[in-house]
Amino acid sequence: MLQSHINIKDCMKHHNVIGLSVSLINSGQISRIENYGLLEVGTNKKVNNNSIFNACSISKFLTALLVLKLTEEGILDLDEDVNKRLKSWKVPYNNLADKKGITLRHLLSHQSGVMDPEESFMELTPNTGIPSIAEILEGTTPYCKAPIEIKYKPGSDFQYSDAGFCIIQQLIEDVTGKPFKKVVKELIFQPLKMTNSTFIQNMSEEIDADFSSGHNKESELVDGKYPIYPYPAASGLWTTTSDLSQLLLELMNALHNKSRIGISANKVKDMISSQGCKSWTGLGVFLDGSEEEIEISSLGWGLGFQCMMAAYPHLGNGLIIMTNTDLGVHQLKGIIGEIYYALKPLLNLVSV
Repeated sequence: MLQSHINIKDCMKHHNVIGLSVSLINSGQISRIENYGLLEVGTNKKVNNNSIFNACSISKFLTALLVLKLTEEGILDLDEDVNKRLKSWKVPYNNLADKKGITLRHLLSHQSGVMDPEESFMELTPNTGIPSIAEILEGTTPYCKAPIEIKYKPGSDFQYSDAGFCIIQQLIEDVTGKPFKKVVKELIFQPLKMTNSTFIQNMSEEIDADFSSGHNKESELVDGKYPIYPYPAASGLWTTTSDLSQLLLELMNALHNKSRIGISANKVKDMISSQGCKSWTGLGVFLDGSEEEIEISSLGWGLGFQCMMAAYPHLGNGLIIMTNTDLGVHQLKGIIGEIYYALKPLLNLVSV
């Protein structure tokens, strides 16, 4: 039991966390999933293996794997100017972008020259409708109030960017001719049997009984209960710790050329290797350590939710923590950090 390493129930009480799910992967397989608390404060709906949380920016890890799959099929190229295949919107180049333009490699590593405008990429406001990704990038919506353009030389700096992943989403939709969430369903969710994963893009969509409500640091429900972000590739994923574990296992399996969706070991090695000007940035993930002991991570933080994914791919070990409470502090400074540091010794062992 995870409780032998850390008293999760006491931590939840201390931090006012309503619900939490933890999945531990050892030696290339899920060793345990443990669930605590409630889906919604004031109810008797307990968190279980099918409980769906807002993954927020862990969506970027999923998007990166999808890009790898599409590059394997020759549909995309990591090092090609994205404007060559963008149709619905194109990056407005200026003298900061050289002849190479910006590439998927730039975008996935947050080194594209694109910067998010202030107070942008917030949750959906019910009265404003669902904008297209092109409209968001054009700067004509409340979610991004200024047109997206190159602000610094691509590859010269790191600037975390939701807009960059909106560009990736638009590119995927343009080259496939399909909505992003349909491409994900066909190429990722279905082959990996991620049956509890989805993208909610409309307040009127039916919310399943397994969906968790979001809460603030006072343990109160957030407005609307289920925050929606109208840019799926950047932060729209709703999923379970079990389903997210399947994504991690796919990455680990691909390293040994045992991918279930057709991603090669070389592509995954590229994904978890240092990119551009920052040694700690991979493609859609962040890095710590090196070689066989490289640790990858992805963090999600949005209205009413916080989560974290961490793994040592070469060792076959990983950890996913999802909560339905936004504590208002960085994940590693709250309950997620306490659980992560308590369980980290289990992650960097060669075998458990």
